Amino acid sequence: MPRYKIIVAYEGTNFHGWQKQKPAGAIPLRTAQGVLEDAVIRVVSEPVVLTGASRTDAGVHAHGQVAAFTTTRDIPPHKLPRAITAQCPADIQVHAAEVVPDHFDPITHAVDKQYSYHIQHGPVLPPLFDRRTTWRTHHRLDPVPMRVAASLLVGRHDFVAFAQASHGRGSTVREIFHCDVQETGDDRLKIEVRGSGFLYNMVRIIAGTLVEVGRGAFQPEYITSAIESRNRRACGPTLGPQGLCLEWIRHEVPAKKESHGNGTEGNLQ
Repeated sequence: MPRYKIIVAYEGTNFHGWQKQKPAGAIPLRTAQGVLEDAVIRVVSEPVVLTGASRTDAGVHAHGQVAAFTTTRDIPPHKLPRAITAQCPADIQVHAAEVVPDHFDPITHAVDKQYSYHIQHGPVLPPLFDRRTTWRTHHRLDPVPMRVAASLLVGRHDFVAFAQASHGRGSTVREIFHCDVQETGDDRLKIEVRGSGFLYNMVRIIAGTLVEVGRGAFQPEYITSAIESRNRRACGPTLGPQGLCLEWIRHEVPAKKESHGNGTEGNLQ
C-alpha cells in the first residue's frame, strides 16, 4: 500500500491547533488534522489515519506542516494537492505530495524545523490586512540587541526556562541551529528560529524574551542567565499565537530494518 507525504499550509486563526481533539461529552473541536483527515478520506474513499509532524497550538499558522497517510489507493502524487485541497475549507491547503517509504514517520524522522514570528512595533496604527498573522506591541523595539540576544540561544541547551510547565516532555534539552531577528519594514520585525525540535510554547517564549530585550527591559547577555536559571519566570511573556508560523520541516528517513527469522517458523512441534 502506498504511503504519501503531503506539505500542508493553513491559516490557524479558526483552528484549535493541529492535533485532533474530542472533549468528553462534546463534539470534536475544529483542528487542522481533523479537517484535513476528513478531506483525505473523501478523496481516497476509505478510512485513513493522518499523522502530522508538529503539533501547532490554537491560532498558530503553517506554511510547511508535514503529514502522512497510507491508503490502498494508488494515486499519482501530483494529483493529490489539488484533489485534497478541493475537499478542504478555504483556510487550509495541500501544496505538494510524494510517495515515501512505508515506515516514514513525520514525527520521529523530523531532524530540523523552522518557525518565524512576525511583529509590528511602535506607536502606529494596528495591522489590518495581516492582523491575523502579526503580533503587535506599542513599544518601539531595537533589533540590534535583539539579534545579539538571539545569537546566544544558538547551541544545545536545557530550554526548560523557555517552556510552559505543562510541556509534557521527559527531556527539555533541545538544539537551536539558527536564531535571528530581521527588519521587514519600518515597524515590522521577523524572528526566525530553527532547531531540532521545540518544547510547548518555546518559540513564543523566545519571542517574548527577545521583545523584552528589544524594548530595553533585559540586556542581551541576560539570555544566558535565563537559560541557566531553568526557571520559567526568568524569561519574557508567552506572546500570542497569531504571530507564529511553522515554515518548514526537514526529514531524514533511515533504511528500514529487515526482520530476520530464527529458522523455526513453520516447524512448530
